[in-house]
Amino acid sequence: MSSRGSGGRAPRASRAARTPKPGTSGGPFANQAKHRLISSEPKRVKLRADEAEENFRAVHDPEGTRLQKVLASAGVASRRVSENLIAEGRVMIDGRTVIEPGVRVVPEQVTIHVDGIRLNLDVEHQYAVLNKPAGVMTTMSDPEGRRCVGDFLTPEQQKLRLFHVGRLDFETEGLLLLTNDGDLAHQLTHPSYEVPKTYLAELRGNLPRKAEAQLRAGIELEDGPIVVDDFHHMGSNGGRTLVQLTLHSGRNRIVRRIFEHFGAPVARLVRTAVGGIAIGDQAQGTVRELTSREVGHLRDLVSDQPNEQGGTR
Repeated sequence: MSSRGSGGRAPRASRAARTPKPGTSGGPFANQAKHRLISSEPKRVKLRADEAEENFRAVHDPEGTRLQKVLASAGVASRRVSENLIAEGRVMIDGRTVIEPGVRVVPEQVTIHVDGIRLNLDVEHQYAVLNKPAGVMTTMSDPEGRRCVGDFLTPEQQKLRLFHVGRLDFETEGLLLLTNDGDLAHQLTHPSYEVPKTYLAELRGNLPRKAEAQLRAGIELEDGPIVVDDFHHMGSNGGRTLVQLTLHSGRNRIVRRIFEHFGAPVARLVRTAVGGIAIGDQAQGTVRELTSREVGHLRDLVSDQPNEQGGTR
């Protein structure tokens, strides 16, 4: 169903919230509540004594590190607060709830969730996001001297040997992940994992009334069918239309080709999110480090078995 209001004038596409220009704030989701690692209303779990003992034996490694120390090192909370989180049943190791602070684990060998949020226990790799402006090459350097991703990194960040995860077209703006974790980057860009990506697109012209239904059902492009995961019509005015769509395909220029199919070419395109990682009010041309929660979310995106059919459904 379209997200247009039931009454009143449709919002002007030219006035819709968008990714901020360099040096400014505000963005497509500027009013979005800030995420916190620990839920304000956590769901506490009560285990029977035999369940607690079974879970303890299943995950405990006497040669490992105390769980509360692992949580503190991951930036969850102090060791004392972490002990409370464990006792309240808010911590899971490899899918098992543990309530015994004495449990020890080898961080590199387990998956830990707190309040359902996966922790990033990888201290070796670095993860960041660039809000890419238009007119920037998605390369770390350019022999022709054009602006590229590497131009936005500090000398310290360049020493970390970060590289971009996937690509954005020269004129496409928005969220571009950066990391030196090759394995995670490969999984996030592989079509079989179907990682969702969200875009705001300003179109020249109006979409046909049936466009949304056709996109949800699937349309045929020259390189095969494409289906959107989600779609919202944000407003139209003066021959311009603003839409938001989510899809998991990483095919070349896929968003632009979708709207060319409907005779409404893209005038401006902004990637606002990859999975649950949103650009928010991050100013264009800036790089920020991902939080432990955000990195954990990325790992959860690719933790399931990949879809052997690939990313186009």
